[in-house]
Amino acid sequence: MKRRLAIVPALAALLALTSAVPVWALEEADRLFMVGEQAVADRFYPVARRTLERFVAQYPGDPRLPRAAVLLGRAQLALDAPQAALDAFTRALGVPPPPADVLEARFWQAEAFFRLKRFAEARAAYDEVVRTDAASPLAADALYGFAWCELQLQRPEPAATAFREFLTTWPEHALAPTATLQAARALIELSRVGEALPLLTPFSGKYPDSKLIPDAQYLVGWAKFNDGDPRGGLADLQAFLAAHPKHAQAPAARLLVARAASKYGDRAQMQQAYGTLMAQEPPTAEDLYDAATIASRLARPKELDAAWSKLRAHFPGHSLTRRLALDLAEAAFRQKSWKDTAALGRTAAESEEDAVRAGAWLLVGESELKLRHYPQAAEAFEAVGVVSDVEASVRYRALAGLGLAREQQKEWQAALSAYEAVASQTPDAGLRDWARARVAAIKKQLPKPRTGAPASGAAPKRSEPVKPAAKPAGKQS
Repeated sequence: MKRRLAIVPALAALLALTSAVPVWALEEADRLFMVGEQAVADRFYPVARRTLERFVAQYPGDPRLPRAAVLLGRAQLALDAPQAALDAFTRALGVPPPPADVLEARFWQAEAFFRLKRFAEARAAYDEVVRTDAASPLAADALYGFAWCELQLQRPEPAATAFREFLTTWPEHALAPTATLQAARALIELSRVGEALPLLTPFSGKYPDSKLIPDAQYLVGWAKFNDGDPRGGLADLQAFLAAHPKHAQAPAARLLVARAASKYGDRAQMQQAYGTLMAQEPPTAEDLYDAATIASRLARPKELDAAWSKLRAHFPGHSLTRRLALDLAEAAFRQKSWKDTAALGRTAAESEEDAVRAGAWLLVGESELKLRHYPQAAEAFEAVGVVSDVEASVRYRALAGLGLAREQQKEWQAALSAYEAVASQTPDAGLRDWARARVAAIKKQLPKPRTGAPASGAAPKRSEPVKPAAKPAGKQS
């Protein structure tokens, strides 16, 4: 119904146009051009396209051809025929029109390139319009289009620069709200969140009628959360969700709120965040790890086990699965659950992160010691030494544990070597003193050499001279 009502003024204008001049007095070319031009002005694009297509086809030598081709291209672009529009604009540029028409044709050609996703060509055409006449009525739209091309070409730095230049030059332009939002997004992509916030914070005050206010509110919360003000971001995101619960960014906002609440919220907020994270479909390793962290902070073992089970089932080889296994192994060790510690530690030890792997093997070794599984403990402690990047505290705890395992196996020399390395190299004074005491104790276990024992390879001493051997029997001289 709305479309039919919109046609009425256009038809009235066309009737007024044709009735103002006697039909017999109009040449066909004049009639087609005038009707097409007026139809474009009234946005009655189907009539404009049909009329101007006839004009261009029937009167190729008419001096108004370039202008007609531009108008035809605009109608085709409005009717979602960008390739046909591009052909029309290219034809218009092939016949030298007046300079103003050249600029207009080039601008609309850029628009057609953009619609066809030929962004590099669109960028060049937009740039030409701005450079040719920065005071042109088309300059603002051309710079805006140029900035969008930079975004599409994955060039956020020049995109942000172009959008900010647009805002500086045309702050009251109808496209200023969109340009503000896109400039902020480009800056965020460049990790320049601190520069994006001043654009976003006053958005609702500067553009109170803009439909983009919810998008700006979401970005303000996101930016604060990721730029050192997580509590402020949490408050802004909660306000956004309260005002716009069905917004396209609402699911992402709920996820951010849950993650923020997991670290900075009260018990009620954390419990709500746990439910939000566990309910995400499809689940992600990050969400499930955060859910497990919340359950741990709330001291809810059933919820923790549920998060761990889901994480392990969906992401068995993920780095966060290994990291959570290490967290759980440390908790089990504190509770003296040695078997659970060893099992969880071996899961964590499959991590590709050196710190996680070394810490996991250390826990496995120490739990196996408690279980008196000395060969397994020694193997785990030696695995710590294989890891390339290990903290000194972990390395020397593992060496101390290795010494204990070898001592229990009565492998005195191996135990002594481990203890001596700890005693001479660890920066921990307490561990160093303990290792020195173990060195002394082990040395007492080593067998002492017998007094007067011959050196290796020396002939034995005899108390009496050796008698010469008897001569063999036989003919004597």
